[in-house]
Amino acid sequence: MSTLVECVPNFSEGRDKAKVDAIVDAMKVDGVYLLDREMDADHNRSVITLVGEREAIQEAAIRGVGKAAELIDLNLHKGAHPRMGAADVVPFIPIDGVTIEDCVAMARHVGEEIWKRYQVPVYLYEAAAATPERQNLENIRRGQFEGIRAEIATNAARKPDFGEARVHATAGATVVGARKFLIAYNVFLNTPDVEIAKKIAKAVRFSSGGMRFVKGAGFLVRGLAQVSMNLTDFEQTPVHRVFEVVKREAARYGVAPVSSEIVGLIPKEALEQAAEWFLQVENFDSSLILENRLAAVMSGKVTAGGLRAGVEPFIEQLAAPTATPGGGSAAAAAGAMAAGLATMVARMSRGKKAYLQHEAQLSAAIAQLGPLREELKGAVDADAESYDAVMKAYKAAKADPDGGAALVDAALKLATGIPLRVAEKAYEVARIAQSLESVTNPNMKSDLTTAQALARAAITGALANVEINLASLKDGDFAAEVRKRVAILGD
Repeated sequence: MSTLVECVPNFSEGRDKAKVDAIVDAMKVDGVYLLDREMDADHNRSVITLVGEREAIQEAAIRGVGKAAELIDLNLHKGAHPRMGAADVVPFIPIDGVTIEDCVAMARHVGEEIWKRYQVPVYLYEAAAATPERQNLENIRRGQFEGIRAEIATNAARKPDFGEARVHATAGATVVGARKFLIAYNVFLNTPDVEIAKKIAKAVRFSSGGMRFVKGAGFLVRGLAQVSMNLTDFEQTPVHRVFEVVKREAARYGVAPVSSEIVGLIPKEALEQAAEWFLQVENFDSSLILENRLAAVMSGKVTAGGLRAGVEPFIEQLAAPTATPGGGSAAAAAGAMAAGLATMVARMSRGKKAYLQHEAQLSAAIAQLGPLREELKGAVDADAESYDAVMKAYKAAKADPDGGAALVDAALKLATGIPLRVAEKAYEVARIAQSLESVTNPNMKSDLTTAQALARAAITGALANVEINLASLKDGDFAAEVRKRVAILGD
């Protein structure tokens, strides 16, 4: 199964194009693609957006940090944006075929390699953080390069996760992590008074009592006060709502937004949400957008054969006289369909006047169901591939009985882990679908009933695959741990 990971390294250089070009060139690795590059002279910072295969993008990120350490001297760096490293922050974001847990493992590997190759100490943040206080980047970067340089050797709380307790003389330290997609969103005000921007940022950011999943600060950029924000979960706190709150807070000081900007990229869904909000389109759905419908038609998702044409190939593959796809893939598909139905019901009720009091719960359910749906879809192929891997391992064991046993055991563990995760994710889907019954349109109860039935079928089928693999495993400790996780699903 292919893997697709996004990496958005931020470098402390936004004025010297030649240096940024050299950093980007260093990250040119087969299987990695440059999606976007942003240079900001006021912040003196560049944001590079890459996407690629799991292994390749790790190497690209490591090389980028190395080139930044070679070219950027933080002792000479001045800019509006806080910074602690030449390569300041390197986040990994799961896109397709990978989980946030996979990105955590990537972050730890990259962090270790950065220290080994370049002697730049590394801190882990967000989902990769080793301690709760390091989940927030602000806590790690407090005092910036100069503050960390002064305290790293004497303050235990400043000890890096990788490397010795000393900053690189010119490149400082780097923060590496794993997180969900983040939108870097800035609003410019029609005033140069940066104190107003700082007051608005304080009002909107979560850490000082503002909006959940919003981080914010105020800066003077291009002669205007700027409210600079990171939106860490746009599904639960959407862009349009943030803009409206900034606008309202600005009015308190007699100013108004003059423009806004996106740094890096933004998911299409976020703009669709904004269009629905500001245009007040009734029963809006992304399929109403011409380009979305065209893309679906061209990819074969919608054809003259209607919905049947979309599912028929998979059903016929199940019916074919081949071992894969089999029950494990079908279970994953059932779980994904359950998540899809539950999402549809939540979306159809969110924003409607009768359910405004439940909007927070509906938004939370939609945000939770999205990653569950993606992982379950990915498991359709992953389950079939794990079976094929088991068959290859058995063939290898026949050729080499001594070394082959370990290969078989490793393949069986993989083939056990995939349906186990399917069962666990389907269990979460069933729980969310049930919770939606009391906060959504009662006319859609049959959809939630179907979602729960599909989720239960996914659990039953997936656990049957777990059991059949456990029966062939020789690692008793592994089997005991799996059975503990299975037992939880029966609660």
